[in-house]
Amino acid sequence: MASNEEENMTQISEFILLGFGDLHGLQFLLFGVFLVIYVVTVIGNIVILTVVSADHSLHTPMYFFLGHFSFLEIGYTTTIEPMMLRTLLSAHVPISFPGCACQFYFFAALVATECFFLAVMSYDRYIAICNPLHYSSIMDYRGCLQLAGASWVAGFLAPILLMILTFQLTFCTTNEIDHFFCDLKPIMKLACTDTQVAEMTSFICTSLFALGPFMLTLASYTHIISTILRIPSTTGKQRAFSTCSSHLIVVSLYYGTLGIVYGFPSGPQYEDLLKLLSLLYTVLTPALNPIIYTLRNKDVKIALGKLVK
Repeated sequence: MASNEEENMTQISEFILLGFGDLHGLQFLLFGVFLVIYVVTVIGNIVILTVVSADHSLHTPMYFFLGHFSFLEIGYTTTIEPMMLRTLLSAHVPISFPGCACQFYFFAALVATECFFLAVMSYDRYIAICNPLHYSSIMDYRGCLQLAGASWVAGFLAPILLMILTFQLTFCTTNEIDHFFCDLKPIMKLACTDTQVAEMTSFICTSLFALGPFMLTLASYTHIISTILRIPSTTGKQRAFSTCSSHLIVVSLYYGTLGIVYGFPSGPQYEDLLKLLSLLYTVLTPALNPIIYTLRNKDVKIALGKLVK
């Protein structure tokens, strides 16, 4: 009897990503659309990296962090979208157990790192607008390196415990993940052992490494908007707001889409809708970010024009 139970609890060696299921002949059209979006996202971020590196007028803290952010976005989309493109062409895509763990880890690490960088970039704008006399001393080269390094290190340390606890669970019923990548909730649904510790760890990690940076970002922009409203001239208000408007839009898009997906009620009836909503923060937002930073940023547009000429 015990041997039968042990046999049923055998750990699986791979998962099957079900993707979007039957797309009724639209898979090739969607594959083409999402492939174009992925290529545009990567090229857009490479352009920003190139422009920021090549133009000396952009060697400032704000664009230093923007360069890191663009590099992060390339890794973020590359972690998810190539596998997603495969699921569009085949509804049953195998991914090894270690491969799934790696994808989950890098996705979670880059999400956490992005939260930290958004907080750091908002802090940079807070110092520039609310404390301009001390900006050069606070945001010097060493300070920028420390903030960037801390963001990368903290982001990549954040999901280690959660990944270990999640992938130490026993998956013995089915190996089919009803998603287009190895996300936390769909993986936990497959576990046949108690997931309470992993779920509690997930809640703590989310509170520390997503909600924490969000609150810092929110506090920074509360002070920024309050300071801008006290500027007497309309021109001064517009000039001050223009320096942070692009970042504010990116922050709103990122946290807005994450909030929609992870705040949405979970249940079998919502699974297909949640997969579609997941496209917002894995595909749509990363594609819009380089467009926002180039079209709404005068300095980047001028530098891009110089580079093209």
